[in-house]
Amino acid sequence: MIYNWHTTAWQHITAHWHTPANAWLIIGKQNTGKIAFAQHFAQALLCETPQAQHEPCGVCPSCHLFTQGSHPDFYPLSPELPEDGSSSRKLLQIKIDAVRAILEPLTQSSLRGGRRVVLINPAEMLNTQAANALLKILEEPPEAVVFLLVAHNRDRVLPTIKSRCRQLILPAPSFQAALQFVQAQNIENAENLLAFHSHAPLFPHAPEQDELRDKLLNVLIEPRLLAILDYAAEYDKAKLPLADLLDWIAKWLIDLGLSQQKMSPLYYPQHASSLNKLAAKTNPATLFRFQAALNALAPYGHHSLNVKMQAEDLLCEYLTLTQNKNR
Repeated sequence: MIYNWHTTAWQHITAHWHTPANAWLIIGKQNTGKIAFAQHFAQALLCETPQAQHEPCGVCPSCHLFTQGSHPDFYPLSPELPEDGSSSRKLLQIKIDAVRAILEPLTQSSLRGGRRVVLINPAEMLNTQAANALLKILEEPPEAVVFLLVAHNRDRVLPTIKSRCRQLILPAPSFQAALQFVQAQNIENAENLLAFHSHAPLFPHAPEQDELRDKLLNVLIEPRLLAILDYAAEYDKAKLPLADLLDWIAKWLIDLGLSQQKMSPLYYPQHASSLNKLAAKTNPATLFRFQAALNALAPYGHHSLNVKMQAEDLLCEYLTLTQNKNR
């Protein structure tokens, strides 16, 4: 399926269907429907009886196999998830073994006599070895093979790979369209959750993480040492990566900086009043230094370091900056 805010992009592709590229880089904001678009594109390329506007028919043998996840000429590549299904504290990657596994089949004949499609999502998760292996096959692509690469961040994709792909930028929905979509899912607190997720309506619904984040906001609004230590222990017990905590705090700091400039918060609009009070007693220079320290930790967001200790250190530093404006 394609979400209605991507209809124009699909029309652009179908208008140039007979001048295809052998590799596409599909770029757009995370959680706005890029994967669904790429899957629809893949199904259309494999469909044996395409409909008007090159829509997949949904009933031919290829479409049936595709919807069942067993099409022999469709090769999806994604990062390997932990076997226990838990949230990993290690950075997920697409490794070279996964790329190598499709190289030999792609040099052989199609099992159904048509195209073959490789869908890589997200492309920026290819590690260096995997990206180099992919680059070799993109330089000399096999006949009737189409590569669809989905990326949330174009700048993190190797320039040599980008140069061999036709790039397609998918627009994000308007705020009203995104809000209507989320409200239709009967998700409580839809407007505030949408703001936190940067107006991307396909965010994963995770009530337990939302509750943990709300507890963090209570600590950030009224920071106290005992509350900080208790929260750090609770966060560590949840086994979430440090990256999530860094994201939650970074968005709070952005809103705090906006409040200092008499501007409305972006991510936590429900806490505008508390942000304004904190902004009045926070030194902008100190806030900037704390943001720099937070950014320095970003590369270690999925590292197997002591998350509890890092959380305690960060929140204690936050306590200091909110209690001494002249610091």
